[in-house]
Amino acid sequence: MISNLSNDANSLFNFVVREGNGVKGLVDSGLSKVPKQYIQPPEERIEKESGSPPPDQLIPPIDLSKLDGPDHDQVVDDIIQAAETLGFFQVVNHGVPLGLLESLKESAYSFFGQEPEKKAVYRKGSSPSPNVKYGTSFVPEKEKALEWKDYISMVYTSDDDALCSWPNECKKEALEYLKTSLDMVRKILQILIANLGVSIEDSKTKIDSLTGMKMVNMNFYPTCPNPELTVGVGRHSDMGTLTVLLQDEIGGLYVKLEEDKNGRNKGEWIEVPPIHGALVINTGDTLQILSNGRYKSAEHRVRTTSTKSRVSIPIFTVPKPDEKIGPLPQVVQRDGLARYREFVFVDYMNNFFGNAHEGKKSLDFANPSN
Repeated sequence: MISNLSNDANSLFNFVVREGNGVKGLVDSGLSKVPKQYIQPPEERIEKESGSPPPDQLIPPIDLSKLDGPDHDQVVDDIIQAAETLGFFQVVNHGVPLGLLESLKESAYSFFGQEPEKKAVYRKGSSPSPNVKYGTSFVPEKEKALEWKDYISMVYTSDDDALCSWPNECKKEALEYLKTSLDMVRKILQILIANLGVSIEDSKTKIDSLTGMKMVNMNFYPTCPNPELTVGVGRHSDMGTLTVLLQDEIGGLYVKLEEDKNGRNKGEWIEVPPIHGALVINTGDTLQILSNGRYKSAEHRVRTTSTKSRVSIPIFTVPKPDEKIGPLPQVVQRDGLARYREFVFVDYMNNFFGNAHEGKKSLDFANPSN
């Protein structure tokens, strides 16, 4: 069976994608080498040894509890600087209980450890809820090389719906993770939006519109026999406003450095090191567009590992589908031009999910010439 899957593209696609066995099903079948469908072209592979951040690029974890003390202004400056440069930073003392984060990881393993048919219930097209989707890779139908990842995606509409329709193995932990993270998300967005010249009175409405839709994903990266040939997630930026990510202790998240004023770091990738109890924050395409390019939606990707399966659990806060998105008038007035056009967010979503990961190409949709 294993050799048939590896040698026959249709059989593998049916087994992994259509039947819902996922990458974990491949690994559990006794796979000893990566099937050719998962082998990335050389330029997309991740060299683990090259990922050590230069000392001047390391952003220390930001202690959010200091927002309520004498170091408030410094913390605000640190958040703004991170959003303007790397687009990624880590936070501690964020208000999400550390015990919950551990339970959250355990619940992810509980879900992905089930028999394939129990997970496959939530496949696209057969899921009992439009708000829950189980899948693998990103857009398998359009990818030249598949990503070594399975996932469950849960869209939040209400507590009752989440407790009714999200998988029993993880719904309580995932819902609590989302609800306890939202205060932190609002604090960070208040800082970033105010920095763009939006008044305190208007910022609440703006934040509500930018986070009108919320999703909790659980990503599972099974052990890989040839991690140097694959990727867990390919190069991309997030489409939404702000992403909150729980890494496990294994790591494997890489972010691409923007070229600095001296022309350094262009195209260099660094690993975001796992820090116990920390959450990773990154800005998405929506914030880059809203800020007219001032904030950066960082390009990032994920490496696989041969030693141990791992999980990561992001919360995506994004605008509602019918929301109009474009550069803020205050920023355009200051800059003298709009670097992005206005659009309805559902059109951006459809473009984002309709194409394979390809760096920050998704932002081309917002090009004024389109």
